[in-house]
Amino acid sequence: MPYGVGEPLVRGLADDPEVQLVRDVPRALIGQLRDGHLDAALVSSIEAFRRPGYVVLDDLGIACRTQARSVRAFVKPGVAIESVGLDDGSETSVALLRILLARRFGVSSCAFERIAPGLDADAYPHDVVLLIGDCGLRATTRTREIVDLGTAWHELTGMSFVFALWIMPPHADHAAVAACLRRAAGSGELRDATNGAIHYRLDGDDRRGLERFVAEASAGGLAAPGVLPQAM
Repeated sequence: MPYGVGEPLVRGLADDPEVQLVRDVPRALIGQLRDGHLDAALVSSIEAFRRPGYVVLDDLGIACRTQARSVRAFVKPGVAIESVGLDDGSETSVALLRILLARRFGVSSCAFERIAPGLDADAYPHDVVLLIGDCGLRATTRTREIVDLGTAWHELTGMSFVFALWIMPPHADHAAVAACLRRAAGSGELRDATNGAIHYRLDGDDRRGLERFVAEASAGGLAAPGVLPQAM
């Protein structure tokens, strides 16, 4: 994951001589995970509920209580939403935005297009632009309403939101990989440029928020019904 958000979980792996650390956007890492090229990936949480056989860490991930700061939608005010530009690296945030478009904005149908992320939200022609990671954190606008997706989710449900999880494929040595990932995270506080909006040690509130998200996603055809990863 090539974002400052998430770096606290992977920083310790970069110095481990037994680990080959692959940095890419979550959507690209998902493809490598599915192809069997990775033993674990810090990727979009929605992926764990789209294919059977995954194993996930239940105590580490990328989550927020309310505001996320690094996952934001930039909305043209006063127009009917007909077109949405989606950050090309995202999957969970895309699913969350689709839920919010229906539940918060009453949008039943619109055109979605993948876009290369940038820092000027006004440069895109779309009625809504979703940006995540460093671009989501730093992007600016002069004309659009900014919707923090973590805040919007909390306003809708009163719950935390889990954007990413450590996901292991069926072939991995799950116990050994999990021990490596937890060792890399260490026991201290994990912080990034969101000034504490994002947290990395997951608890019961986070897991309940994830369960609610998966239920909403499954109802909307964004996750596979009945697919539950093994947690460890």
